[in-house]
Amino acid sequence: MEESHSLAVSLFSEILMADQLARARLGKALPKGMELSHFSVLNHLTRTGVERSPAQLAKAFHVTRGAMTNTLSKLEVAGYVHIRPDWDDARRKMGAISPAGRKARDAALASLVPLISEVVSDLGGDRVRATLPILRELRVKLETTA
Repeated sequence: MEESHSLAVSLFSEILMADQLARARLGKALPKGMELSHFSVLNHLTRTGVERSPAQLAKAFHVTRGAMTNTLSKLEVAGYVHIRPDWDDARRKMGAISPAGRKARDAALASLVPLISEVVSDLGGDRVRATLPILRELRVKLETTA
């Protein structure tokens, strides 16, 4: 039993440290004024291609509605998203990426890809491909136990 506890602690220690280091490196590579949370929301809105409410985005990112509303407000001020009332329920709002937001996301992605590609190259594509299913399974397990 002690060995499994030690293994679990080692696994999560490595994941947490890798997360911290990755966020720091990616944050430095982003265009001036853009935060990782901003990029993540813009990337999500680009990939899904549909409007989302702050509550839907908060759920997708596992953050509070207040935190997501704050992020969306900053993105709106920057001109990266358009926020409108929900036509079915005026108490709710809907957000969509703007053309400027798409350009900002593309610029951010262009600055991140070389960094990410270098890490994958250093680790080896085959090793990364072999690791991805385990990381996905871990993520799913954590999402279902949250």
